Amino acid sequence: MAIHRDDTGAVVRLDAAPRRIVSLVPSLTEALAASAPGTLAGVTDWCSHPVDLDAVRIGGTKNPDIDAITRLAPDLIIANAEENRPDDIDALRSAGRQVWVTDIRTVEQALHSMARLLTAIEAPSCSWLDDARSRWDGVPQTPAAKRRRAVITIWRRPWMHVGSDTYAGDVLRRLGIDNVLADSPERYPRIRLEDLPPHDLAVLPDEPYAFSSGDGPESFDPLPCALVDGRSLTWYGPAMVDAPLILAGQLAMATHAGNRPAAT
Repeated sequence: MAIHRDDTGAVVRLDAAPRRIVSLVPSLTEALAASAPGTLAGVTDWCSHPVDLDAVRIGGTKNPDIDAITRLAPDLIIANAEENRPDDIDALRSAGRQVWVTDIRTVEQALHSMARLLTAIEAPSCSWLDDARSRWDGVPQTPAAKRRRAVITIWRRPWMHVGSDTYAGDVLRRLGIDNVLADSPERYPRIRLEDLPPHDLAVLPDEPYAFSSGDGPESFDPLPCALVDGRSLTWYGPAMVDAPLILAGQLAMATHAGNRPAAT
């Protein structure tokens, strides 16, 4: 038996390389599908990548069907400290299941955490992880004079934003965007737009709220808005490979004069 510790320090015991895995995290589902094909027995209703994934759906990230997961008799369950509720993780462990909890708040943590997990499960195909590290290591530093101060808004009604200690915040930091709420006591504070600190850019991803050219930018006018790919901004896994290029292009469009989305 191999004894490991997950990102939270909890012990995970594996008799052998897992062959039946349940993933409670969409981004990690994509990573497992790419790295250990055929091992996913169950995934959440929100696991949309890869699009042809064939696995039992076991509910949402916040409301997984514990009984359905147990019936699948998984060798290992993959969860995340932010995405999944502690009560559900405790219930699965109480049912005798091995649960590996990731805790990812920076790009570097994502690369390190996934490398540890994929090594532990003896995943046979991890070339994308090397590609992701190479792409992120190759992102040039942005001179101080060219950095932007942004609010990263993820929901409306009520307005919610990216606060402190988040993966999305670190992704943008590496791309020259400083989060004006990086020192917030909350990771995802609810703040009215009129109460936000001074900023010169609004970053609006298309998930979890589907901001679009006709829904969101008008609220920040006349400031420029960057409509960005939410998967590139918040998913750690194979999405990390192309994320720097995708996001840099979308951010550049917002910073060029004349490219501000029209108000409605």
